Amino acid sequence: MYFTKDTVLFLNGKFIKAVDVHIDPFSQTLHYGFGAYEGIRSYKTLNGVKLFKAYEHFERLKNSCSQLSIPMEFDSEELTQAAYQLLEKNNLTDAYLRTLVFCGPNMRLTQTPEVHLMMGAWKWAKYHGEKLLKVCVSSHPRPDPATIKVDAKVTGYYVNNILATTEAKSRGYDDALMLDMNGNVAAAPAGNFFLEKDGVLLTAPLGNIFPGITRQVVLNICRALDIPVVERNINPHELESADSAFLCGTAVDIAGIESIDANTFRKEWKESLGAIVQEAYRCQVLERSFSYVII
Repeated sequence: MYFTKDTVLFLNGKFIKAVDVHIDPFSQTLHYGFGAYEGIRSYKTLNGVKLFKAYEHFERLKNSCSQLSIPMEFDSEELTQAAYQLLEKNNLTDAYLRTLVFCGPNMRLTQTPEVHLMMGAWKWAKYHGEKLLKVCVSSHPRPDPATIKVDAKVTGYYVNNILATTEAKSRGYDDALMLDMNGNVAAAPAGNFFLEKDGVLLTAPLGNIFPGITRQVVLNICRALDIPVVERNINPHELESADSAFLCGTAVDIAGIESIDANTFRKEWKESLGAIVQEAYRCQVLERSFSYVII
């Protein structure tokens, strides 16, 4: 589903057919998860095909590499230009782009000087589609920020997220909510979490969660629309008395939640603050005015 014989990738500064790409089977990233990545979406807007927050995503990729001391020779402007060329070469408009910085062969637990950058793109709908989600609280917590760099998008960190998602689906749910090391609600495996309660949106503070770019866009939208938002720790017991909730992320977009641990919310999704944010977010990525969105 990710590529065909005609798909073009961007690899180490050159455009190459995906079928001609070969990865060393002893790559340190393959064996130990020592690498960094970013996901970006493109949209067919009123002003043509546009990448949403491309520069911010590539700057974050650079930051992730810096925190791992992985050298990256490309700057954000170069990668943005390459991303647009990649879309054009693959005839894509509404697409998802994945940029991966991965290391060369090294079976030791030491850094290797050989570093590669790959960028691919494919047509990919919202991570969860358009449905409202049934989620559960996972038994797999978020990693302790004292042991890893939680604000870096590191490939190996996502093993825990896969475990949480797999557990949720095995129990009949669409996705999971992960707690932080102190037992507070942190985030979903693939997105940040917002909870509506008494006319206010609550979301976990930075420190134990990944600082999502879409999360920041949501905060900006709320400021523009005068929707109150509080960043604070959320006790799992508060989920039971919530009015509504949603997830957000580049792949997820804005995904409304129907229930948590089979407990439905007091508000219908279409009447929630999340639905307002969802519409405003859609307007922003498509470069339409959302001034008509009325609270």
